[in-house]
Amino acid sequence: MVSHAIEVRNLYKIFGPRGGDYVDAVKNGMGKAELNQKYGHVLGLRDINISMPAGGIMVVMGLSGSGKSTLIRHINRLIDPTAGEVLYDGVDVCRMNENDLREFRRHKTAMVFQKFALLPHRTVLENTVYGLEIQGVAPAEREKRAKQWIARVGLAGFENHYPNQLSGGMQQRVGLARALTNDADILLMDEAYSALDPLIRVDMQTVLLDLQKELKKTVVFITHDLDEALRLGDKIAILRDGMVVQQGTGQEIVLNPADEYITAFVKEVNRGRVVNVETIMAPLSGNPEGMPVRSGTVLEEAARAMTSANQTLAHVVDEAGRPLGALSLSAIIAAMVTSASHETKAA
Repeated sequence: MVSHAIEVRNLYKIFGPRGGDYVDAVKNGMGKAELNQKYGHVLGLRDINISMPAGGIMVVMGLSGSGKSTLIRHINRLIDPTAGEVLYDGVDVCRMNENDLREFRRHKTAMVFQKFALLPHRTVLENTVYGLEIQGVAPAEREKRAKQWIARVGLAGFENHYPNQLSGGMQQRVGLARALTNDADILLMDEAYSALDPLIRVDMQTVLLDLQKELKKTVVFITHDLDEALRLGDKIAILRDGMVVQQGTGQEIVLNPADEYITAFVKEVNRGRVVNVETIMAPLSGNPEGMPVRSGTVLEEAARAMTSANQTLAHVVDEAGRPLGALSLSAIIAAMVTSASHETKAA
């Protein structure tokens, strides 16, 4: 199934009975506090414009109250916007009629929740087939598909267990299997791993990345954790008070934070896990020296490979093996410890 990009354009959400009356005021500069104080309405989202990559992982990040969960619920229209558009395959979800919206939710989107949202009276298998039941898929076919995905997320043998017999990580695997069994284009993950212990959380991130290499779903992943955002996101949007403060790749955000708010977020980041080798490579002067390192490799991985091979020099190559630039272990180490705030000031 081919995934398509999601375009969020000029999206506003004002909570309250007359939200539409205040869109122009917000456009003209009225802030969250003033809107609430004067009119008793709450500004949820303000002029959100995001292109979410087709077949990639879009991470929306922010602290509590930033609007990230409000945003993701506009994609399957669990929340109606006050103004703006959410386009999928050229169609505005916000203007779908009841029947089209029902079909869109059933066949194009699947959601994984923070609190698992499993039905306690149903087994793992029965929870996993639930979406297919709603779609009217025949029992034999839905059971076959569900068992395949249960095995893919590492739960083979647990089909007849109930949620209360499973750990938190296992329950979240059931939620992921249920979402994937629907074979939807769009996978919406709202703080999906936030309730998990750190080691289990990293394990579930790996499960998602491994599956995504094959499936190429359009994933929208909500988190408040920057390390998680940087590990998962092909693109990241950081929200604050209902507005997009910065968006781009993880590397772009870490190397060029837009303001002091973003700088505070990224200052403790392990840059070696974010910055790619082509960012720091030097021009080649003569024949390539040292071992080849594939473009797109992060600095930490390159340093580990060079150290293991007892090499201090390397050269970056593209997918076809063509040399792109020179690399040294000392340059990698220096780049891993240079702060983003220092680079920003230097720029």
